[in-house]
Amino acid sequence: MCKEKSKVDPPIILPFAPIEDEPMSSLKVEKAKITSTDTSPPIPSLVSEEKPKDIVLQPTGITGSAEERNLTRHHPGHFRDDPVAFMIQMGAFYQGTGWRSYKNYIGTRILYEGYTEEVKERVLNSERVLYMIAYLAEKQANQLAQSIPNVTSKMIAKRKKLLEKELQAVANGMVDKLVADLNSLRFIRLFGFFVNNILVRMYHQGIHISEREFLEARSIKLLSVIAAQNSQSLIILPCHKSHIDYLVISYIFFRLGLALPHIAAGDNLDLPIVGRILKQGGAFYIRRSWGEDQLYGSVVKEYVEGLLERGHNVECFIEGTRSRTGKLLPPKLGVLKIILECILSERAKDCWIVPMSIQYDKVIETETYVNELLGNPKERESLWGIVTNTRLLQLKWGRIDVRFAKPYSLKGFIEEQIVRRKSFDPNNDQQKVTLLRALAYQVMSDIGVGRKELIRRVEWLRAAILAKGGRVADFSGMSIGDIVDRAINVLKDLIKERKELLEPVFYAEKRFELSFYRNQVMHLFVSEAIISAAMYTKIKQGGAKSTQRLHISTLLDEVSFLSQLLKVEFVYQPGEIDTNLENTIKGLIDDQVMELVDSYVQLSDRERAIGRENYDFYCFLIWPFIETYWLAAVSLFSMTPTNPPQPTTTNVNKTAAKESVPITWFNERDFHNKCQLFGKTLYYEGDLSYFEAINKETLKNAFIRLEEVGLIMVKRSRNTKVMPTVALHPDYVPTRNSEGAIETKGKLWDLVERIGKFRREGKNRRDNATVSSRVLRLAEMVGAPTTADVVVMTNLMSRPVKAGKLEAKL
Repeated sequence: MCKEKSKVDPPIILPFAPIEDEPMSSLKVEKAKITSTDTSPPIPSLVSEEKPKDIVLQPTGITGSAEERNLTRHHPGHFRDDPVAFMIQMGAFYQGTGWRSYKNYIGTRILYEGYTEEVKERVLNSERVLYMIAYLAEKQANQLAQSIPNVTSKMIAKRKKLLEKELQAVANGMVDKLVADLNSLRFIRLFGFFVNNILVRMYHQGIHISEREFLEARSIKLLSVIAAQNSQSLIILPCHKSHIDYLVISYIFFRLGLALPHIAAGDNLDLPIVGRILKQGGAFYIRRSWGEDQLYGSVVKEYVEGLLERGHNVECFIEGTRSRTGKLLPPKLGVLKIILECILSERAKDCWIVPMSIQYDKVIETETYVNELLGNPKERESLWGIVTNTRLLQLKWGRIDVRFAKPYSLKGFIEEQIVRRKSFDPNNDQQKVTLLRALAYQVMSDIGVGRKELIRRVEWLRAAILAKGGRVADFSGMSIGDIVDRAINVLKDLIKERKELLEPVFYAEKRFELSFYRNQVMHLFVSEAIISAAMYTKIKQGGAKSTQRLHISTLLDEVSFLSQLLKVEFVYQPGEIDTNLENTIKGLIDDQVMELVDSYVQLSDRERAIGRENYDFYCFLIWPFIETYWLAAVSLFSMTPTNPPQPTTTNVNKTAAKESVPITWFNERDFHNKCQLFGKTLYYEGDLSYFEAINKETLKNAFIRLEEVGLIMVKRSRNTKVMPTVALHPDYVPTRNSEGAIETKGKLWDLVERIGKFRREGKNRRDNATVSSRVLRLAEMVGAPTTADVVVMTNLMSRPVKAGKLEAKL
């Protein structure tokens, strides 16, 4: 390796060419200015009505309209459709005609021979990596010296030198797997044609950016010029719903003439053939976790910080993985933490946060997601398998809608936090975590019947989404009826039609898969949904209007409980819960859904007159999640020790009554699988309303939340091959009567009861006797120990286990 510092080429800064047929004479760049942004970390509360203020970087002289830009318009997807146009298109990519040449892209220079080797040398010769190699070699050499008698200093030095060489070879291997291979402009053109052809064939109605969002995209292009002048990076933070996301974002940057981002991807995509192709398109592969591997952590940090220092664009999926449920997932902070620390250390002057979202008419992996959520073994899949599947390429999947949020300076964000929090010290480790969470949740908040009746409800939903600040695709003057017909055609395998009735009636054929699309708007209405579920505790009782209302203080208590319970599921925006409750109720009153009379909240007369359709809509959004958390809580009864008892280990902690309580440990994976089977049984017996309530991801979140509040204890090993074990906390272990049946009392029963009162009513759920008999009987069956459980208990019998601390209470 050459230790001489390689020469850094200056960034390419050129005025950008307009997208085809677009006048640019009136385009001007306003000075970027940062205004105050409320970006405190979310608390368990309802969504605030306040809209964040960001950088104003807007082309002037162009006004927004309802029109849209289709980035793939006039691009033929099939040779047989228009052979001449297809060959012209292919020739344009090959020759690099117009924007396809990609020679005048905006940003730090990439795509030249030797680029990858320069980056590798820079990482391997960095002070951080060399120090870590020397540190680890010395540490291991000293450990060896302690284990060998009469060892000399010369022997230790020789051993250390040998270890340094071995660690250097290990670091070389890490860097080879990590670094993106952005060496060839010719390959990028070929890749661009390949991606263009795939996207045009699969999503035949194009990639759409509304006029308003297109201005944001142009703003990003203008921002790229400013960022390139100052060697600053764009940090692209999209939501993640499909493997196709990788292709869409890179294609948009190629299409707009921006330097391709370096894409942080999981090493599960580093597969033969496709892994190499994606690396040449900008992907760099990171392990899902690197635990205590200090050398790997140093290599990754050095690489990412080096990209930021030189002003390269970086793309990171903030959710960490594809959303199997359609809703936004809680953010993963790994790469974002490296970016934040790079700015705090001033190694990079600044970078620009660019949140974006991608919405599909139909996600191609939906069927796979459903199988996974039902607990079926995960099929090994890859992007290569998707794009080479001829069946998928022949299907019509509709359109893709892309949204860009306004970008903002990360350094400006940090400075605002310091001013707003007064004594805030971003270099303090604990406060740095607070800052990191604030940034992550700010990004997340920026991302997100009969035919006549269906059309009417679509019109209402469209207006409601727009009123909440959401984005709705424009269809160039198409009527709502035409849009509904188009959607039904795209989703024809999920929605079926009955024509033999008085009018055509549509019904859900595959409810589980349709829930993926429902959840994509959940974040817009989570506050209204939580309030509606809280009101349901009274409304379901029926009777006079005066009996179906809640005092505002009682409503606040119920809303606080639900918000705390579901905090792992939803991204709440900043704001005090009482203020957000007041704002949300005001919005419901303005929409004539509810009314406030003498400090009591109740349904309005208008809402009752139309059959509670808007109120029910909000309830139906959140009920499946409440069902899942109820199922998780009920399944904990299966951990109750039996009579005669199963093999148990006595917990060293005592209950409030100073009594020793036996606890039973279960293999966590087996327990989760049995809970899904328990849920399926309850669904088919009528005790569970929603089949999607048994989905694996939401159940996992529910158990995480129950662990956080201290109901269950989880033992995890540093050895990833050792499965975690789970047990019920002693304070929540139910008691049994003289006949050996579980008694319907105690803390766990109280929690199940409280969650249960928010559930949708059903014919089998009108009294507690149902739960105390049939449901608890099934829970006992779930608790029957497997072979793995017996092994777990045998290993634990010889030593006491300390219970986890109760961190919070619901």
